[in-house]
Amino acid sequence: MSEPALSIGLFYGSTTCYTEMAAEKIQAQLNSLFDDQIVSLFNIQETPLKKAEEFDILIFGISTWDFGELQEDWESHWEDVFQLQLEGRIVALYGMGDQYGYADWFQDALGMLHDAIAPSGCQIIGYWPNQGYEFAASKALTDDKTQFVGLSLDDENQFDVTDQRIEQWCNQLLEELA
Repeated sequence: MSEPALSIGLFYGSTTCYTEMAAEKIQAQLNSLFDDQIVSLFNIQETPLKKAEEFDILIFGISTWDFGELQEDWESHWEDVFQLQLEGRIVALYGMGDQYGYADWFQDALGMLHDAIAPSGCQIIGYWPNQGYEFAASKALTDDKTQFVGLSLDDENQFDVTDQRIEQWCNQLLEELA
């Protein structure tokens, strides 16, 4: 009997399509690295978060709005996050934010999502260095303040490095999964 195929569920919420576009780029990059169509995309506005339990590997994408608030789709399903059975699963996170316009809340929703799923018994991978960003505060920093709890993207101010960051992060995920 052969091993079941590796599959990754990528769940995101997107108001202005930047988080969705990042999801599509992550999907394309990982599919090319694995030389297979292993990443399935799900907009949480249309797909219940419970579907995430069907995957061993998950990626969650979230954006921070205004003064450290959750993106509206995540906010409307926030209680569902705490009901997810994630024990034994591998989870990576990415977030969208505006480091200049909202420097005191940069990537806060990413940190909130991390803190919501961390107690579930999942293994979180894909932590990302905080070098190359300018911000005052973030709930998405690790305890030692050297990394974000997931890939941090700022298409508002650093669109020119988004593709490079996604490529590096996907390669990092591949190494962490090996």
